[in-house]
Amino acid sequence: MDFSAGHGYLLIGGLILVGAGLLIISLIVNLRVAHSVRDDVRHREKLLEYYRNIFSQLGVILIGIGVSLFIFFFQQNYQDQRRRETELQQVLSKLAARLARGAPVIETLSEFDEVLDEGGGYVDPELGGKNTAVSAQGAALGKQAAKILLVERDVDLRDFDILNLSRDFETTFVVNELDPALWFNIVRDESEIKYATTQLALDYKDLQDSIGGEPAEVAVANPEKAQKIKKEVLDIFYDADLLRQRSRRFLARACWLFSKGKGFVTAAPAAEIEPDTRSQQEWIDRARPLLTQTKSGSGDCFRLLHYGQAPGGS
Repeated sequence: MDFSAGHGYLLIGGLILVGAGLLIISLIVNLRVAHSVRDDVRHREKLLEYYRNIFSQLGVILIGIGVSLFIFFFQQNYQDQRRRETELQQVLSKLAARLARGAPVIETLSEFDEVLDEGGGYVDPELGGKNTAVSAQGAALGKQAAKILLVERDVDLRDFDILNLSRDFETTFVVNELDPALWFNIVRDESEIKYATTQLALDYKDLQDSIGGEPAEVAVANPEKAQKIKKEVLDIFYDADLLRQRSRRFLARACWLFSKGKGFVTAAPAAEIEPDTRSQQEWIDRARPLLTQTKSGSGDCFRLLHYGQAPGGS
């Protein structure tokens, strides 16, 4: 029985009303008893006394049950509210911890930005992207491959596992009250971050295999190797772009939710944050106005994304 939804109130109110009605009936019957005594109708007097006692006893019992249920449900509701408040505070604390630990991880994405956005913002070649990073050939491709291998050493893909809110939410009431579209986007981003990190690890290995044991600048002089290296570089670009887009959107959403305090449970998805875009730059342009106005801790949510900052910068 869901007392908080009103069913308990209806039951309790019904019991008390019926009990009060029976007591009123017993009073009316008692008046009839008095008339029977005055008229000296002994048989009717005894019968009416019996009905009066039945009605009054049932009325008192029903009112007693109603009052007892009210006290029980009131206490239960109070305890549920306390548990909810405690659970909500714990979720907020975990959300704050995710933000604090996730921000340094997001900062490492600047390493990918430096490579992907060479010659303009990266767009997937299948969607028409053709910046310098995508079109590099010959010696430029060799330098690009060498730089990617340096990024591999600087960016620990295992650190991106911290970008996981669902494990903090899924065992709490939050998962039932959070907007379904928002919950779906959270889980989807986590899945795509996991996919991107898994694929990047494989892409790095494939790139190293295609280069062989020689420097990348030397390997690209071989046309057959250069073709394989180009393919692996583009594979890395695709997965690295997926990782940086989903990771930044994930952290932006988490920061935006945290800024709402306990009210985040009832928040509707932010149109500036949630939509999929053709490129990271398009998403940044859409989300920046909202994120710069959204505060978390001592700064705004956009600063946490470390977009446009030199690696290791503040």
